[in-house]
Amino acid sequence: MTKKDFLLESIIQAYIHSSEPIGSTALKDMYNITYSPATIRGYFKKLGDEGYLAQEHISSGRTPTTDALKEYWLRRLDFSMSGVDYQMIEYLAKELGLTVFIKQQLNDKLQRVLNIENLYMILEFDKFSITIKYSAPLHRFLDDMIGFEPTAIMKISKEVGATQLYDELVKITSNSAKNIINVKQFLKMAIECDLDDTIINKFLNGEILNNISDGIYFEELLPSGFIGINHSTKVIDTDINMFVIGHLSKDYEYFYKRIAA
Repeated sequence: MTKKDFLLESIIQAYIHSSEPIGSTALKDMYNITYSPATIRGYFKKLGDEGYLAQEHISSGRTPTTDALKEYWLRRLDFSMSGVDYQMIEYLAKELGLTVFIKQQLNDKLQRVLNIENLYMILEFDKFSITIKYSAPLHRFLDDMIGFEPTAIMKISKEVGATQLYDELVKITSNSAKNIINVKQFLKMAIECDLDDTIINKFLNGEILNNISDGIYFEELLPSGFIGINHSTKVIDTDINMFVIGHLSKDYEYFYKRIAA
């Protein structure tokens, strides 16, 4: 790691822990850095010119930019959690100011597709079935989906424009058990960032979790300055999707370390 990268990572960590602008002397003292404050200020200037640090006033400390924080979390976060502690999630979401959307996964698989006189098709999953209008191309499509789970079929059906199939699967998945931890924080973000009512409802009814995979999301789903992290994991023996939303400056490493079961 170069001096510049080391100092950038150090100031990001300091900012995440303090939520305050960081000066060169303070950063040197916090991490016992051997470089002089003047050397640190020189690197701060380079990082500012490259768009990684911001400074409100000429005499104030620096803060990492949105781009710097995004790159930091893309490097630091991983998704190797076999299980999570629900009570710890509840506690830490409120302590850190995060919202956590949890939805039980439907692990049923499509077992067979019945053609009813070229009028309707019955899709039989392990524990439920749905009925949709027949079409030969759609029947061939569904034959290739045997063994797939509802969420996978739903994503593909949306991509290919199989609207009725998608809508029926949304109804099923929307009825699966779900919960929102610290919803007030999400609504506060929605109001402050003036989110569209349609987008807000997709989060609150769980639809948003039907259309995302494990990974990290930024402006494609959320306002600038926020991060969403989606995991497939377990609470005890129940398979869930867990979507964590918060400001980029929150301490997600601390959060994930503490909730691991």
